[in-house]
Amino acid sequence: MCFKKKIKLYLGDAPGALRRRLRSYKQVFVVYDANVEAWLPKLNLQEKPVYPVVATEENKNIKTAYEICKWLLEQGADRDALVLAVGGGVTTDIAGFAAGIYKRGIRYANVPTSLVGQVDAGIGGKTGVNVSSFKNMIGLIRQPEFTWICPALLGTLPEKDFLSGSAELLKTFILEDREAYEDAVDLLSAGRREPDAYAALIEKAARIKARIVGKDEKESGLRRVLNLGHTYGHAIEWYQHVHGDEAPLTHGEAVAVGMVKAAGLSEERGYAAPGLASKLRDDFRRCGLPVDFPCPEQDLEEAVSKDKKAEGGRIQFVFIEKIGKVRIHKL
Repeated sequence: MCFKKKIKLYLGDAPGALRRRLRSYKQVFVVYDANVEAWLPKLNLQEKPVYPVVATEENKNIKTAYEICKWLLEQGADRDALVLAVGGGVTTDIAGFAAGIYKRGIRYANVPTSLVGQVDAGIGGKTGVNVSSFKNMIGLIRQPEFTWICPALLGTLPEKDFLSGSAELLKTFILEDREAYEDAVDLLSAGRREPDAYAALIEKAARIKARIVGKDEKESGLRRVLNLGHTYGHAIEWYQHVHGDEAPLTHGEAVAVGMVKAAGLSEERGYAAPGLASKLRDDFRRCGLPVDFPCPEQDLEEAVSKDKKAEGGRIQFVFIEKIGKVRIHKL
């Protein structure tokens, strides 16, 4: 399917089908998360040049992007080359950014292997790296050739990573699909982890994000709703990195806490009826997600003020009116 000829998604393909998608590209260079190396033979990417990255937030920086560009140059990648990013959101962000700056921009495509990648990070063209622990401060919005989504790739995903992606799944449905939200809560709270059980929900979430991005690629309006939970979520990630937390929350877990905070602020401002925050807290707990700040809230003020969505000194914040409907207003 294609949205305004910008957002191309291929959903539900068997792993071996990816090779057919790549036949039209003369040069393909694979940048992959070292943790998913065992999947490469199943994707039929034999004889493609490959470059492993250690896909952590610490390594999501300009140095890693430079090393990828240096490798592409050494491999003889020209302006018609395609960078194929195989991994989670960190990998697709770094690889897409490197492709965007190499020789002033070559093509790239995403094969997200994590739940967060398949429903969010691998779709929409946002790429970038972190600066001094602040998330995605250097980046580009540049659409991939396609995003290839195969739920079977989630089969060996660690539980913590699966939960991280589940938060982004729930976030997407909070934006505009209450029924899918309730279905996802039921499935997650039952402890179901089989990839096939989530295939329909993954497709729904991917379609929602693709449609939103297709209408507002550069995030001048509608696309901002996708930042639900991220203002405080990114601040939590910054705090944990700066303070060297030994067991930090994942990105999705931090976003879950941020969504509960957004629900509380929505109630305080009268945008939502009382009880919304309590419902999210109960639902998220049932799904195994955290709901409380891992640090004093006032310690996050510096990171919140530096949020990349700030304009004129104020943050464009996503409030929740009810599950299935949100609004954007300055915080």
